Amino acid sequence: MAPDREARERAATGATAASRPRTRLDQPKPPRRRLLPEWDPEAFGRFSERIARFLGTGRFLVWMTIVIIMWVVWNAFAPHGLRFDNYPFIFLTLMLSLQASYAAPLILLAQNRQDDRDRVNLEQDRKQNERSIADTEYLTREIAALRMGLGEVATRDWIRSELEDLVKELEDRYPDGHGDGRAVFPAERSQGRDVDDR
Repeated sequence: MAPDREARERAATGATAASRPRTRLDQPKPPRRRLLPEWDPEAFGRFSERIARFLGTGRFLVWMTIVIIMWVVWNAFAPHGLRFDNYPFIFLTLMLSLQASYAAPLILLAQNRQDDRDRVNLEQDRKQNERSIADTEYLTREIAALRMGLGEVATRDWIRSELEDLVKELEDRYPDGHGDGRAVFPAERSQGRDVDDR
């Protein structure tokens, strides 16, 4: 047994075994290092929504108008040595183009996130409507079954009319109320006791 073990150790310490790193299959691999920076897409989306909301406010328009007016007035009337953007205002055009080139994708990203939220809300509303329709149909079937069942139940008015018909029939058959010596109703007693109590 010892020679076999030595042969295995020699084979394991060969050139192929030494150059190959040992990997464990029961553990996850460590994450690779990335060259590009990583960020949370949700945090970036929330940031873009805040910017898009600010760009759509009147406050942004007022501030932007004030900055542009100050820019134009300064570069038109300031001394020549203090002007940083002369009459065609090329630098102002560049800044506005840069602002627009960043604003458009941020607004689109915010709209995409809003569309995703709207889609989820519509799906939830659709499922809720389906549940409401199913509940309504179930209650409709139950009410119909109760109505059908109530159609077969004897009501107080029906019982009263049947009893009145029976009383009329008995009165027609026994006009004096005593046919064979018995009272038509147990409440009718002769001299305080039933006829059968003799």
